[in-house]
Amino acid sequence: MGYRVAVVGATGNVGREMLNILEELEFPVDKIHAIASRKSIGVEVSFGDQRVACEDIEQFDFSTVDIVLMSVSGSFSKTWSPKIGAAGPIVIDNSSAFRMDPDVPLIVPEVNPDDVSYAGKKNIIANPNCSTAQLVVALKPLHDRAKIKRVVVATYQSVSGAGKEGMDELWDQTKGVFVLGPGEPKKFPKQIAFNVIPFIGSFNEDGYTDEEAKMWNETHKMIDPSIALTVTCVRVPVMVGHSEAVNIEFHEPLDEDEARDILREAPGLIVVDKRDDKGYITPKEVQGEFPVFVSRIRKDPTIENGLNLWVVADNLRKGAALNAVQIAQLLHERGLIKTRAAA
Repeated sequence: MGYRVAVVGATGNVGREMLNILEELEFPVDKIHAIASRKSIGVEVSFGDQRVACEDIEQFDFSTVDIVLMSVSGSFSKTWSPKIGAAGPIVIDNSSAFRMDPDVPLIVPEVNPDDVSYAGKKNIIANPNCSTAQLVVALKPLHDRAKIKRVVVATYQSVSGAGKEGMDELWDQTKGVFVLGPGEPKKFPKQIAFNVIPFIGSFNEDGYTDEEAKMWNETHKMIDPSIALTVTCVRVPVMVGHSEAVNIEFHEPLDEDEARDILREAPGLIVVDKRDDKGYITPKEVQGEFPVFVSRIRKDPTIENGLNLWVVADNLRKGAALNAVQIAQLLHERGLIKTRAAA
């Protein structure tokens, strides 16, 4: 028996990737609906070998579906996710709207799968920030072994994290540099081609950005609120794939060899860590891949019980669409999706 599934925001980068991954992972879909705004009515998207025409969210009856994957803005989700959840289906929301809501579980299946048990409070489950998702997959098994005291993270986030407009701007500016100049930035505050921008999101009063705050708040909710975590988020001229330089201080001793073994055995992780000039992973190599990759595992001799890691993942997959579908799989495995027929 399959489920009736709706993907809201089906024409965006992440929405299309959700459709691809539902098919790749053979999630039991009986009927698929592509939902978008009125301007996209009739636009066709792919689901396996099918072409699915987009339907208007304003006219769609969500009581007829079992599960909804949301890939929309936070403000849009705040309006629609509670309405959809009240109609019956479980909503898996990729926006930031409900991540810190105490009645909404924030889930990475490799990290805190049991939190899915309280999804029925609002019929909403939150997907974490793309950079947080890959970080916590790497941190959780190490925390279970040696308890993390403090983490310092610098991110190297691709332009796809800013959507199609971000990808288009990098492409257009890169071409323009060699012709008439890169042109004025529109999506990003400064030129992104051949540059890096140490600013993502908007500034908070403490000088950190909301993107940086998301990472420590979400890590605290999913793993342990006692972990001290500080972040600098940086946009880099890479199309797809987020990277992170991660410095960890533990309460207990943990040498690099044991850490490497723990990470190799952990779910959702692949270790690529040889000490030669090609023995590490880059964002180019992870495009289209499901796992989180870890390289450059080494002791930090400047602190007691310290390690450094390099963590990379496809942000459109594990950072967004894949994690959402894995949550759906988790719900399916635990029998937590109430089908409309059963209802």
